[in-house]
Amino acid sequence: MSTWDSSYDFVSVGSGGGGLVGALRAADAGSSALVIEKQPLVGGSTAMSGGMVWVPDNPLMKADGIHDSYVDGMAYLDEVVGDAGPGSSHERRHAYLMAGPRMISFLQDEGMRFQRCAGYPDYYDNLKGGNAAGRSVEGVPYDARRLGEWRAKLQPGLAASIGFPAMTEEIPAMMHFNRSVRSFAVAGRIAGRALAAKLRRRPLLTNGSSLVGQLVEHAVARGIPIWLESSVTELVVEDGRVRGVRVSQGGTTKTVEARKGVLLAAGGFAHNAEMRLEHGGDQRTTGEWSMANPGDTGEVLTMAMTLGARTDLLDEAWWLPGPSTYFGMSAVNSARQRAHTIFVDAAGKRFCNEANSYVEVGKAMFERNKKTPAVPCWLVFDDNYRRRYTHSQTSVGRLPADWVKSGEVKKAATVTELARQCGIDQDGLAETVEQFNVYAADGLDPEYGRGESAYNKHLGDPGNKPNPALGPLDRAPFYALKIFPGDVGTCGGLVTDEHARVLGSDGAPIAGLYATGNITATVMGRKYLGAGGSIGGTMVFGFVAAEHACA
Repeated sequence: MSTWDSSYDFVSVGSGGGGLVGALRAADAGSSALVIEKQPLVGGSTAMSGGMVWVPDNPLMKADGIHDSYVDGMAYLDEVVGDAGPGSSHERRHAYLMAGPRMISFLQDEGMRFQRCAGYPDYYDNLKGGNAAGRSVEGVPYDARRLGEWRAKLQPGLAASIGFPAMTEEIPAMMHFNRSVRSFAVAGRIAGRALAAKLRRRPLLTNGSSLVGQLVEHAVARGIPIWLESSVTELVVEDGRVRGVRVSQGGTTKTVEARKGVLLAAGGFAHNAEMRLEHGGDQRTTGEWSMANPGDTGEVLTMAMTLGARTDLLDEAWWLPGPSTYFGMSAVNSARQRAHTIFVDAAGKRFCNEANSYVEVGKAMFERNKKTPAVPCWLVFDDNYRRRYTHSQTSVGRLPADWVKSGEVKKAATVTELARQCGIDQDGLAETVEQFNVYAADGLDPEYGRGESAYNKHLGDPGNKPNPALGPLDRAPFYALKIFPGDVGTCGGLVTDEHARVLGSDGAPIAGLYATGNITATVMGRKYLGAGGSIGGTMVFGFVAAEHACA
């Protein structure tokens, strides 16, 4: 029998949304909890994200009188996800839909503050069960001073990179501040919020930073220890049950007991090139384009696999197509959702609805690549696009000079010359643009339906008529740049049941072991259902795990 250096009821491995929510729920049930994080900063991928949480029929929707139901949520999962393997079983979908609203209510009762992302549609709002009003919530702007010493230990998030305390649901409007009165008003609100915070010396956190900041504040208030720079090196198994973990901390090893359960919320393996090449299948990368948390390296997943845990969807990731790191946090990342742009393969042909879910578009790149080179593919746009939109934080209506000078952006007087510069089939691109323009001038895309869903329209240009997401490429000069299938994390791994218990190869639960988040085969299967789908998944099943373990 092991000798324990520390003993707790419930131990979360990973300090993102799932690990923190699990620890909070365990503490609320009267159990002692510990959060272990290998990085020097708290929050993991959740803190780096937009911080939205996708939960059907949530209490904020009810408060606003927005119709939704369990039935609609299940219909949406069934319609969009379909048969996606054991990680997205009917039982797990049921658990997600039932526990999600309760989780939001629990966090509100803890004192956390959310607001509904009003009008941010589901990604497939035009399919059965989809909701055009949106099912996402996010944390309100949060005063970082409330964190005390933990403020300096918080993983930097999205707002830090864009330089403004913008809510995630405000960002699409902010990017189009010069395209409509409403968008200008939203941008003014963000600027006013930033100025007021500066004058009051009140540092504001938004996005994932707000979400994690609030979770950390309440975890600390409940007396839950959060160990940073502490790596789990072994899952301790006794008598066929996971009893605890061994932790490397400051050059020493500690053995920590988890009397009721260990929750693995340590992320996936986005930055483990060997694992990605081994398991990537037709979507193989080395993680070279990944924007995932630097700690997403897969060693905890490997430990569970060594115990005989069942796995699925190891070839899958939360794909996020985008340009090279040369462009940083520029608006090029959103160009595919604006008018006057298309994605093409090496043959010069379109292959998807560019404005759809980033996961869907990333998967389409890999699928097309089986026939014609499309990894990378090319973003092609015209001078209408260049003149109308923001391109970087300091550039509106003109491209930064170094983009073209460096060769990262190709520029040509004609479509055929642009194709020649890029190594794209010249006749193919010319034909594609000609055919696209015929319909795009009227706001139509009969080939892929771009701009038909509320989601496509929401992220498009509010000033572009008749279709916010669509416009012809008919004004010279023309431009192009490479687009790569980046990601924000892998989303395949351990198969868990409706209680978040890790299942062995025989289908039976591994006693004492739970998992949530990107270390698991996601309940979303091979789709992304709405803004905050991955965060919703990790938080809901962290909540479910703690309830089951500490019941």
